[in-house]
Amino acid sequence: MFDEIGFPRGPDGDPDAQILDTFVYCSRAAEGVDDVEVDRLIERSQRRNVERQITGVLVFGSGVFFQWIEGPPAEVNTLVASLHDDPRHYDIVVLDRSMEKRERLYPNWEMERVGADDIRAVLQEALESAENASSIAALRRILKHLDRGSLDTLGRS
Repeated sequence: MFDEIGFPRGPDGDPDAQILDTFVYCSRAAEGVDDVEVDRLIERSQRRNVERQITGVLVFGSGVFFQWIEGPPAEVNTLVASLHDDPRHYDIVVLDRSMEKRERLYPNWEMERVGADDIRAVLQEALESAENASSIAALRRILKHLDRGSLDTLGRS
């Protein structure tokens, strides 16, 4: 699902590559979470992620988060646990969780925010390949939320 040309995978990749844990998810923002709050979150994350050797991207738009996180397994595990306890979002759907020896996809991004133009297509693709019933239900709720269009529709439904 997230394979890209030029993105080495497995033992045939760069021999100097490190073992990276990858966590990719989407979720719905809690009521009151807006662009200003997300910018503050990214600023704090960038400072912490340098120390943790975590890189990745965060997409936020229409009240939906999509995030790709990569880094050392112990550090990613700690971060994932904190994400599940974070009240700023809910309906967390894990889109990918893997560990492999490879190069980083985002080597110089301690956590960068990117535009949300393609988030619907990414979530629709995830829905089509999802097998877990709770993930399917959450993805449908997130897509329904996106169809409504604006940040003031963030109430849980």
